Order: sequence, then C-alpha cells, then structure tokens
Amino acid sequence: MDSKKAAGEKAAEYVKNGMKIGLGTGSTVYWTIVKLGEMVKEGLRIEAIPTSEQTEKLAIELGIPLFKPYPSMKKLDLTIDGADEVSSDVNLIKGGGGALLREKMLASYSSVFITVVDHSKCVSELGHFPLPVEVAKFGWELTSIQIARLGCAPTLRMANGAPFITDNGNYLLDCPFDTITNPAEMTVKLNRIPGVAENGLFVNMTNILIVGRADGMVRIHEN
Repeated sequence: MDSKKAAGEKAAEYVKNGMKIGLGTGSTVYWTIVKLGEMVKEGLRIEAIPTSEQTEKLAIELGIPLFKPYPSMKKLDLTIDGADEVSSDVNLIKGGGGALLREKMLASYSSVFITVVDHSKCVSELGHFPLPVEVAKFGWELTSIQIARLGCAPTLRMANGAPFITDNGNYLLDCPFDTITNPAEMTVKLNRIPGVAENGLFVNMTNILIVGRADGMVRIHEN
C-alpha cells in the first residue's frame, strides 16, 4: 500500500459516530477524506469543517456532511491534517497547499489534532522545507523586508504567472531558513510583524502523529 494512503486511512479509524471534525488539506489527508466518505456511506454519522475550498469540494463529492463554525460551538472532537515537514520533537511546517491559516484555526480548536504524513516528511530539525507565511496583500513588500531580517530571503508564491491567492484573499511568502532551531520563538517573532496573518509553524499542537512507511505499514506516536 502507498505510504500516504496507509497513513491517511489509519487516521480515519479515530473518527467515531457523532463527532464534529476538521478536515485538512493535502495529498495524505486526501486518503483520510476518501475513507471517511466510504464510512459515511456505510452509516457513519459525522459533521465536518473543511480547511480549504479544495477539501470542501472533495467532501461534498463524497457525501460527507459539512457545517460552518458558530458562536456557541464547542471544541471539535478532532482535526486530521497533513504536514510538509515533521521534526523529531513533532513540530510541523505546514502551508505547502496554501491553507495554513484555516488549518491552524481548526487545529487549535480541536480536542485532538492528528497529523498524517509519509516517511519522507520526517526530519531532525525544521527548515528543509521553505516556511510559508500568509500575509496581507497591502504592503506585502514591507512585510517581506521585516521577515527577511529574521534570517531568510522570502519569495512571493506564484501560480499561473500571477501571485497565489489564499482562500482568505491573502498572499503567501515562502521563507527558506537553513534550520529553525527554536520554532516557538520564531512563531512569536513572525506573528508580531504587522501584515502577517499567520505562519506555517505548528508548535506543540500534534496529539497523534501517524507516519506511513515505505512498506505500507504505519508508525504512530502519541504526545
């Protein structure tokens, strides 16, 4: 079995009847969503909030009931999402798919946050993958200058010859660092910069990490 499919389908086993869940975005959690679609057809009763328009479209196609956040909403039972990089201490870089802001909102409002990845995403320290930072369109050049002072050379993400626009109407800066030795400190520094909506560092957020191995088996780490 494909390592991404193995990890994604394993995560679906944590979803139980009556749960309200968050559905992430990406090539590994895709398999979670497909599996949940099958389970819904077999009688599983859940409601979900998608982290992106892409995930929303897939969930609708598969018949997974969706709902929108509301003021009196209690915590989500769990959110399942992927990652672009996972460190040995289970901190993440996310945002390769451009949905990091919504992903972090749902992860932070969940009783359990499950991260699903294939083995190639595991590293000793974060920083091999350029860190995505979502920024306001207005004055993004000024925001980029301030981010650069933290030790990187940000580039504006492009798509089809034009700036990539997030589902929230913002730009994304991809910021290559050699290593991010203190992701908690970097998170604070980035989010203090005016114009930064959110960054792709997910620090001490993962409760369960599911890693798909090349042989189709999975490794599970619980915090």
